[in-house]
Amino acid sequence: MPRRAAAHTGRRASVLAALAVTALSATGTPAAAATAAHLPATPADGRHTMNQAFVQAAGRFDVPRDLLAAVGYGETHLDGHTGQPSQANGYGVMHLASNPANRSLEKAAAITGEPLSRLRRDTAANILGGAAVLRSYADRLGLDGGERDDIDAWYPAVTQYSGTTGRAAARYADTVYAFLAHGFAATVPGGERISVTARPVAPEKGTLSATPGRAPITPYPSALWVPADSHNFTVGRTATIDKVIIHVTQGSYAGSIKWFQDPTAEVSAHYVVRSSDGQITQTVRDSDTAFHAKEANASALGIEHEGYIDDPSWFTDTMYRASAALTRALCDKYGIPKDRAHIIGHSEAPGTDHTDPGRYWDWNRYMGFVDGDSGSGNGGSNSNGSSGSSTSGSSDGLGFASYPLLQSGASGAQVTAVQQLLNTQGFAAGAADGSFGAATLSAVKAYQTTHGLPAGGIVGPKTWTALLSAGSTPTLRQGDSGADVKRLQRSLTAALGTTVDAVGTFGPVTATAVRTYQTRQGLAVTGVVSSNTWAALHAGR
Repeated sequence: MPRRAAAHTGRRASVLAALAVTALSATGTPAAAATAAHLPATPADGRHTMNQAFVQAAGRFDVPRDLLAAVGYGETHLDGHTGQPSQANGYGVMHLASNPANRSLEKAAAITGEPLSRLRRDTAANILGGAAVLRSYADRLGLDGGERDDIDAWYPAVTQYSGTTGRAAARYADTVYAFLAHGFAATVPGGERISVTARPVAPEKGTLSATPGRAPITPYPSALWVPADSHNFTVGRTATIDKVIIHVTQGSYAGSIKWFQDPTAEVSAHYVVRSSDGQITQTVRDSDTAFHAKEANASALGIEHEGYIDDPSWFTDTMYRASAALTRALCDKYGIPKDRAHIIGHSEAPGTDHTDPGRYWDWNRYMGFVDGDSGSGNGGSNSNGSSGSSTSGSSDGLGFASYPLLQSGASGAQVTAVQQLLNTQGFAAGAADGSFGAATLSAVKAYQTTHGLPAGGIVGPKTWTALLSAGSTPTLRQGDSGADVKRLQRSLTAALGTTVDAVGTFGPVTATAVRTYQTRQGLAVTGVVSSNTWAALHAGR
């Protein structure tokens, strides 16, 4: 794809800096509106297919088709839910929203000339509206025709489409670009198949960053922190915490976090879990009362899960594992029994009129994970683990679906793994007991100093990557297998922040992860792991 001329980069850098601290206005009409007032003509059979709608909307507004589809997939899994609104009052495949914080529905109507009613219910109109809104943000950024052909140039426009700002917006855009990097295929209502092919991506983020703030005083140190608005929870509690309540967002991860930040929402939860990778964000402190379950609020911790109750595709193996690890940690801290009398669905809470998590939520599987069952026989669709649960083939205790930030005071299986790795590599971390104490802290600092890493004593992605990749540097390619492949897969999981199952077989998923890593590091993108790729991993890059 064409790359932008160097002259444009500096111009947009100043725009990106401004976007990092302020949202674009939801009003105004882009230049493209003059040529895109109406939907394309309806095919002879009277129906628009969704593939046609994406192609036509992308062409009309000069938005990359795959980017448009990836945004829609991240919002709704390409299911318009027959025009019914999400929790944040968003509609259709592209989740055009109408709430005090996000007026993308009204913006789409102003640009396209389509009535609000059609944008809500007609898939082709909704996709066209999504393209129009994305193009309006690109115009505000000053992207010219050549730049709009470069999918990596759209990152800041995608952050604006999220309807939020700051780290939450950047995480939203990162998810969209992860779908582009790994590709996806979805069968939508009606049976049509929509796909996006994997490709290397290197989005131009400028000053936008999803660098996480860490959750305060939590039993789950890998959780991110984006506080809800003070109008949406009560400081303190009037009852002892004695239960965990499972919710489904009826919307996207980023959209739900943003909704909790809206002072008019009058709703919140303590945690939100993302479908694609099990990422967890805390929005209300455990010690405060979130507004999520009416009569049970005072005594309950609420966990929201990205998705919709009528679509089981959202309930990934990764999500189940991540949420179960969180629930297990909460139960251990607050003395909550790990049973279905104390871990309940929103529909089971007293005084509720809600039906989530719904009939597709697999309680047997979830409670097995809460109890510590690795679930290796469950055959989850994503074959991924998550924080607190070892992935398949990890009997040595080193393989996880994610490698979270660890610091002094942390505990658990991943701390044990750090201690084992440090001891094996000659840095005395003390007993591998899963408790991040003084000896472990000293060993981490010594390791970081020796390897030229930031020596703060916190085990983050760089330290994890260096620890996990340490060893020989054999050339590896698709079709290989063995312990070195497993070591590679673990270090890629830490480096990329995306699960690469440590199964010891170098298949297509691992090859894609290698190419993504090589692209990010500016290496030759071959999909083959040779000495230069190993060197980057050993350096914690």
